[in-house]
Amino acid sequence: MNITDIRIRKTYDNDRLKALVSVTVDHDLAVHDLKVIAGPERLFVAMPSRKDESGVFRDIVHPITPEARKSLEEAVLAAYDEHLAKQEAEQEFQTE
Repeated sequence: MNITDIRIRKTYDNDRLKALVSVTVDHDLAVHDLKVIAGPERLFVAMPSRKDESGVFRDIVHPITPEARKSLEEAVLAAYDEHLAKQEAEQEFQTE
């Protein structure tokens, strides 16, 4: 899986939901609405999901292998950290 673009579409000051993210794979497939979530011990990435007829949320898209999930999560969280650092730098520049 070659992730060719990651866009942090929106950030939140929410307790758990931190960001909505879009990912492009191989310049050919876009996946929207991945969520950066603050878990009890660390940030993690939740896949886009939908509630089924029985009220259970099911992932619409998800990595098949643990390695692919780890790679995707590391890339998204790195982009999220970079986005936050850029926002912080812009805020510091504006207050000077």
